[in-house]
Amino acid sequence: MSDFSAQVSECASEGWKAVPLADLASFRTGPFGSTFHKSDYRSGGVPLINPSHIIDGEIVPDEQVAVAPELASSLSVFALRENDIVIGRRGDMGRCAVVRSHQAGFLCGTGSMIVRPRSGVSPELLQAFLASPRAIAKIEENSVGTTMINLNQGTLSSLEILLPDNERGQQAIAAALSDADGVVAGLERVIAKKRLIKQGAMQDLLTARRRLAGWGDPTSEHVKVPKGWINVALSMLADFRTGPFGSTFHKSDYKRGGVPLINPSHIVDGEIIPDEAIAVSPDLAHKLSVFALQENDIVIGRRGEMGRCAVVTNQHVGFLCGTGSMIVRPKENGNSQLLRAYLASRAVIEKIEESSVGTTMINLNQTTLSSLELMVPEEPKEQQAIAAVLSDMDAEIQTLESRLTKARAIKEGMMQNLLTGRVRLV
Repeated sequence: MSDFSAQVSECASEGWKAVPLADLASFRTGPFGSTFHKSDYRSGGVPLINPSHIIDGEIVPDEQVAVAPELASSLSVFALRENDIVIGRRGDMGRCAVVRSHQAGFLCGTGSMIVRPRSGVSPELLQAFLASPRAIAKIEENSVGTTMINLNQGTLSSLEILLPDNERGQQAIAAALSDADGVVAGLERVIAKKRLIKQGAMQDLLTARRRLAGWGDPTSEHVKVPKGWINVALSMLADFRTGPFGSTFHKSDYKRGGVPLINPSHIVDGEIIPDEAIAVSPDLAHKLSVFALQENDIVIGRRGEMGRCAVVTNQHVGFLCGTGSMIVRPKENGNSQLLRAYLASRAVIEKIEESSVGTTMINLNQTTLSSLELMVPEEPKEQQAIAAVLSDMDAEIQTLESRLTKARAIKEGMMQNLLTGRVRLV
């Protein structure tokens, strides 16, 4: 007997039942891709909601992915209604969100489906079920053998959900999960606000528009470089080394759990997040020691999204700079935390992007980095003071992100317990 069958048998005698999702909701697949042509898209029009617009259980529309109101009217059968659930049917399963009142009228995109709860069925409860590990596993199980998981109405219809017999029990579960969602959403809002505050502080402190107390006057219309600050090329503050050529590594060189390679994808929100599968043997790492990271180095992505960079801490010493990254090694007069802040700033990113105009893909090189001109404090103590303020902001954000990770884990545990009847609320 499967785990789910055992749960059904146990719960059925205790006021719970297994119900096919088809008994609780109706379904509509989004329109065919051929429905839309390039000329149909209108910035600021009626948003199309594809899987990429469903983030952490919320609908996040893109004003560029929208169509003219006239076309939306002709496709009204795909219009989302309040309390519908929109779910991605391609790629990562479990991406789904309840449609709120201000989102009614948005269009279900080609990569999504509409799940419309029947009268008396809690949309929040269905959304929680569709995002649960058990539902995702069942969907993926039914897609075995396909090149890409593609959710369809048949798979959704046959999914079985365990529910309390009475509406009061269903509402209690929905309310508990909604409260957990509220905690997660609240932390996400605070983190987003803190990031904006930090971005503003970077723009002010790194351009001397605002000076820290005791360090003199800021820039003004008449004073472009304030007293105590100088314009200096980055090459005067740091040395550079580009990561090894891609041809350096062969498939057989990778050793899970070996010495990590740090590529741009391993630099997340100013932190180094290694992947144990992207690593090489200690013997090969020793041969490539010239690319080994040292404490207080800055590792920066040189391809794709610019501004991805992180300071190397003692726990990362000896990791290898990957082929898609570069090492920025501060000289004695260069503060690593401050230089990282400059390299992640909007002003520097724009300069790098300007130097790459006309290229198919932005690719940072030593010449571009060397020629970057920064306005910095001459006094090391002022550099340290600015770096300390920005580091404190980073630390606060990281603390909030840790709380967010825990809140998401608690929510995940609640989903597994409440949606399987392991824990009863009434």
